[in-house]
Amino acid sequence: MATSGTDLSAFNPEELPDTSGMHFGVIVAEWNGEITEALFQGARDTLMQTGTPEEQITRINVPGTFELPYGARQLCHKDIFDAVIVIGCVIQGETKHFDFVCQGVTQGVMQLNLEYDT
Repeated sequence: MATSGTDLSAFNPEELPDTSGMHFGVIVAEWNGEITEALFQGARDTLMQTGTPEEQITRINVPGTFELPYGARQLCHKDIFDAVIVIGCVIQGETKHFDFVCQGVTQGVMQLNLEYDT
């Protein structure tokens, strides 16, 4: 991976753009909730550090990672968000389930990017 050996938590919020006038939609998968909740908290904290008021961050939950594109589409239809963030966690096991879920979600999110430019 390109980020192997890199501490992705070590960043300077002052180097990030000002997000005070932006609205964010965040879709969080409930499956593996301990992990996705921590990821959401980190995303929310970072957005707030860069100027986004908490009331400009809209969160919706979906049952699992595979449903993230559906949740993202619901927010994209509202046409009020500057960006939509999806947060899920798929843990690789001994079956191909990991590959199928990751590929499906990646394709779904890519299709939304092409359709909504968000």
